[in-house]
Amino acid sequence: MIKYKLACKNCKSYFDSWFASSKEYDKLKKKKFLNCYKCNSQKVEKTLMAPQLIKRTKESKNSSELTKYNYIKKTMKNYQKFIKDNFKYVGDNFAFEARSIHYEKKKKPKGIYGNVSKEDLKELKEEGIETQVIPWVDNNDN
Repeated sequence: MIKYKLACKNCKSYFDSWFASSKEYDKLKKKKFLNCYKCNSQKVEKTLMAPQLIKRTKESKNSSELTKYNYIKKTMKNYQKFIKDNFKYVGDNFAFEARSIHYEKKKKPKGIYGNVSKEDLKELKEEGIETQVIPWVDNNDN
């Protein structure tokens, strides 16, 4: 992938766009598929760009990535704790329980969590039952 800063010769606006390669840009330009997002003009050209250079040592990059990973993992575990403390675990009966809450007007809506197949999840969405998929991190420290 390559990112170019493009300039519209018609309205003088600038914008970024991603292309599979420089050849792909040339191909789209030749077929007149490049348009300005503001004025829809085809007078769009690449601007002069300098490469972005970042000097990092391998050790600092790995350390930075590990710090980000640990932060994300900690945040996910906090979400999991909140869910466990405030919602009812229904295991593999998630689709059934979600439908029961949605269709039975006498039942008081309550938060649930559990396991559901992709097919059941798709069917719940088609029925207008709101659900969320949340990545789950194991409690081990690996």
